Amino acid sequence: MALLQISEPGESPVPHQRKLAVGIDLGTTHSLVASVRSSVPEILTDEQGRALLPSVVRYAPQGVEVGYEARAQQSVDALNTIVSVKRFMGRSLAEARHEGAAYEFADGDDMVRLKTRRGDVSPVEVSAEILRALRQRAEGVLGGELVGAVITVPAYFDDAQRQATRDAGRVAGLTVLRLLNEPTAAAIAYGLDNAAEGVYAVYDLGGGTFDISVLRLTKGVFEVVATGGDTQLGGDDFDRIIVDQVCRHQQLEALDRSDLRALFVAARATREALSQADQATLQASVAGKVVSQTILRSDFEAWAKPLVDRTLDRARQALRDAGLSFAEVKGVVMVGGATRMPVIQREVGRLFNSEPLTNLDPDQVVALGAALQANMLVGNRAADEDWLLLDVTPLSLGLETMGGLVERVIPRNSTIPVARAQEFTTFKDGQSAMSIHVVQGERDLVSDCRSLARFELRGIPPMVAGAARIRVTFQVDADGLLNVSAREESTGVEASVTVKPSYGLSDDEVARMLTDGMAHASDDAKARALREQQVELQQLLESVSAALVADGDLLSGTERATIDALLAESQSMLQNLEAQGALAGIDADAVRAQVATFSQATDEFAARRMDRSIRAALSGRSVNEI
Repeated sequence: MALLQISEPGESPVPHQRKLAVGIDLGTTHSLVASVRSSVPEILTDEQGRALLPSVVRYAPQGVEVGYEARAQQSVDALNTIVSVKRFMGRSLAEARHEGAAYEFADGDDMVRLKTRRGDVSPVEVSAEILRALRQRAEGVLGGELVGAVITVPAYFDDAQRQATRDAGRVAGLTVLRLLNEPTAAAIAYGLDNAAEGVYAVYDLGGGTFDISVLRLTKGVFEVVATGGDTQLGGDDFDRIIVDQVCRHQQLEALDRSDLRALFVAARATREALSQADQATLQASVAGKVVSQTILRSDFEAWAKPLVDRTLDRARQALRDAGLSFAEVKGVVMVGGATRMPVIQREVGRLFNSEPLTNLDPDQVVALGAALQANMLVGNRAADEDWLLLDVTPLSLGLETMGGLVERVIPRNSTIPVARAQEFTTFKDGQSAMSIHVVQGERDLVSDCRSLARFELRGIPPMVAGAARIRVTFQVDADGLLNVSAREESTGVEASVTVKPSYGLSDDEVARMLTDGMAHASDDAKARALREQQVELQQLLESVSAALVADGDLLSGTERATIDALLAESQSMLQNLEAQGALAGIDADAVRAQVATFSQATDEFAARRMDRSIRAALSGRSVNEI
C-alpha cells in the first residue's frame, strides 16, 4: 500500500524546512527587520552590520535613495527627501499641513500626497520604499524569498492608517500576515524573553507616535486589557520644541525648507546628547550663518514638561480603563528610542512607583516581538512553544440611529478579533431602504464622534414602521480592520462595507473622544434623553397624521379641533428643537409631557379605529368561518 506524504496543516511537508518570515517595525525615525533563527529572534543587519534603517526616502535625480544615503542629503534637498512619513499615513491634506512639515503637499483621493521631482507621491508609496529595502535586506541575510511578514503599527492607528500600512506592504512585494500593535509586539518579546507573568504596562514613545498598553501575561497568554495613546506625539515633537526655542532666542524668522530641516537635524542630535550629558550645544548652518546655542538639560526638561504630561495622562486613563491601580502593575516596559530621555524614565518611574524595565533594547524590542508572531503564523512554532495573543480595539464602534444618537455595537477595549450583531428596524411605514452610518467614538451624539463610512440597504419589503428586522453585524479582524454588513431577515437582502475612511484620527480627535466621553457624561445623558423623546414625539405625530387621513370621520368637530391643536403644538415644539437645539429651552421632561398629553388625547380615537378595523375584518363572515 502506497503512503501519501502528509504534514500538519500549515506546516512544511519537508522535515526541518522552515518558512522564511520576518517581523518589521516600520518606525517614524528608524525601521528594523527581525527573524527567528535557531528558535531565537534576532535583528537582521545590513552589510555594514547596522541594525537600524533610517526611515528616510529621497527622490534623487538618478533614482530613489533609502536610509543613510537619503538622510545625508535631507538638509540640501529637503523638498525631495521625505522623513517621518509615518505621521502622514492615512492623513488628509488639512491634517498634513497642520503638522507644519517642510514639504509641498497635494490633495489625493484618499490621503495627502507629497510633491517631489519624481511627481506626487503618497505616504503609502514612500513607506513601501522603506519596506522594500527591509525586504531585500532580509532576503539577502536569510538566503531566500520571504513567505510573509508581520508589520507593526501604533495601537492607536485607526482603520485608514492600518489599511495604508497594509497597502504599503503589498506595494513592497510583501505578503502581510498580520498588522500587530507595537506595544503588544514589545510585550511578546519581553514576556517570552523573561518568562514574565502578571500585569505589565508598555510605554511606547517612538519618533512620531505614543502608545500605552496594559497587558496581563498568564502562562503564555498575552491579553491586552486596555490601550491608549496619541498618534501625533513622539520624539519629533520634542525636537520641535528645541527648534522653537532656538528660533525665538536667535530671532530666526521665515526660514526656508533647507534651513528648517537643518535645524531639526541639529535639534535631534542635541536632544540625544542631552540624554547623556547635563548640557549640549546645538550648531547648525542657517540663512548663511552658523547658529550656536548651548542648552541645559534642565531647561529642555522644563520645555518638554507639557509633552511628558500628555503621555502620563494617557497612561492614567489606560489604567482606569483596565480597572487597575498602579500598585497592581508588576512592571513597565520601555519601548522606542525617545524613552532614553532621562526625564521620561524618571517621570514614568515616579508614576508607576517602580524602575522602568529596559533590559531589552527599546529600539529593537518591537521588531523582535513581531518576528516571534510571524514565525508562529507561518507554522514554524516548535512543540514547546505555546502562547496566545489577545489584542483589543481602542475606540468604540457603532451606528447612527434616529435623532442623531449613537448605538454602540462594539465597546472600546473589546478583545479582537470580534464579531457582534444587533437588530434594528424601520422608522416609517412602507420604508424600503435604510441608510447605515458607521461611527467611532465615546460620545452619545453622532455629531461628537468620528464618521467612518456610510452604505445603504435596499430592497426592504414595505411594512408598517417597526415591523422589519434588519440585523447589522460588525466584524473586527485580528489586524483591527472593520467590516460591517446588514441583512433584512425576512427576505435575505444584504449589503456590506469594508470600512476605509478617507483619513485617520488626529490627536485632538482621539483625546476628545476619550476625555470628553467622561467629562460630558452628564450632558450627553440629558442630550440623549431629549433626542429619544423627540423621536417618540415625531413617531406619534406621523402616526396620528396618517390616522386622521384614513379615519378622521370617527371624530366629532370638537375632538378633531383638540387633536389638530395638539398636532400643531407638537410640530412647533419639534421645529423649535430642530432649529435651536438646547437654546430652545425645551428639556426631555417637557417633550415627555407633550407625548403623554398627545397620547392621552388620541387614546379614544385609537380605540374607535381598532373597532372599525375589527368590524371590517368580520364583515360578511359566518361564525364557523371565524
